[in-house]
Amino acid sequence: MVLMSYLLQNIVVLQDLLDLFLTGLIIWRLARLMKTVLALRILAALSALVVGHLLARLLSLQTVRLIFDTFLASSVVVLAVIFQTDIRRAFAALIRSRAVKDVEMSDLIDELVFAVGGLSQKRIGALIVIERSIQVDSYLAVGTEIDAKVTSELISSIFLPYSPIHDGAVIIQRGKLTRAGCFLPLTQNFEVSKSLGTRHRAAMGLSELVDAVVIVVSEETGTVSVFVGGKKTTNLDPPALGKLLRRLVEQRWIK
Repeated sequence: MVLMSYLLQNIVVLQDLLDLFLTGLIIWRLARLMKTVLALRILAALSALVVGHLLARLLSLQTVRLIFDTFLASSVVVLAVIFQTDIRRAFAALIRSRAVKDVEMSDLIDELVFAVGGLSQKRIGALIVIERSIQVDSYLAVGTEIDAKVTSELISSIFLPYSPIHDGAVIIQRGKLTRAGCFLPLTQNFEVSKSLGTRHRAAMGLSELVDAVVIVVSEETGTVSVFVGGKKTTNLDPPALGKLLRRLVEQRWIK
């Protein structure tokens, strides 16, 4: 009888461990679909809750366990509200086939590299956002609708100092230049150097929220930088920029 009781208790513990593992796996997969810094932070918080729940069960801390159970139960609703757009997009992607690209990626990148190279030589500041698998629309302010083919001439003309929309960002979505003169959210990272300009702070801020690729041309030095996931790659010459963009952007458009 004692042996049977011991085995039953161990089975219950194993069931709890399996339950928590599968829950964590599901949350991890959802976070990978969302691919944002916010999702990773929420995943870390949920992981802490799961660990706390497990410890409370193993140590038979009933009150603490009840608290963790309450938080975990409500977290499902919180996740659904925060990431409703991302979840809807993820399910939509599962039931539709991969669409054919509307543009030739190589040509688009060549146009971008040529335009950025020219702006860099003339030390004309620029901010270019390339949307990937997560929409950036909800993070943009102001902006002028354009919906045009991406060409080096168009990009260069937008950022000329006398252009009324040269201060904002150019947005490239699904292979087209859709907006210009857009304001982006600035980074909230207090560890960023104070010498970082507004364009660079905006590029970092947006890249921390979504998986977009953001190109910045410094008005002071002409230096070209690329921001992804809040991280900066700088001092890029045209060949290096083209190689990096092909690696980051290819086959990553929203379908």
